[in-house]
Amino acid sequence: QVQLVESGGGLVQPGGSLRLSCAASGSIFGIAVMGWYRQAPGKQRELVARITRDGSTAYAESVKGRFTVSGDMAKNTVYLQMSSLKAEDTAVYYCNLYSYGVNYWGQGTQVTVSS
Repeated sequence: QVQLVESGGGLVQPGGSLRLSCAASGSIFGIAVMGWYRQAPGKQRELVARITRDGSTAYAESVKGRFTVSGDMAKNTVYLQMSSLKAEDTAVYYCNLYSYGVNYWGQGTQVTVSS
């Protein structure tokens, strides 16, 4: 059983910053990728950012230059530093772990960007 627990979401004004954290626990072997997805109301879940075991990162075009993903696979943790937040970043953010062909998901944390 693998569990992912996110924290750090909340309400922030446009232009503000938030840092999301995710910690994975359970029977975890050989993590290949950890990352963050988001889903806004009425929209499909989309990749925000991910980091691989060797440290390679990838970002959605809409967040490049504003968000930074980091992680420590040895500690089963991943972070998302979000800056210059916009109203369109409002969504539920989900932590994701990919290992041996299986995707694991957290329960999600709400991020609301509003004045």
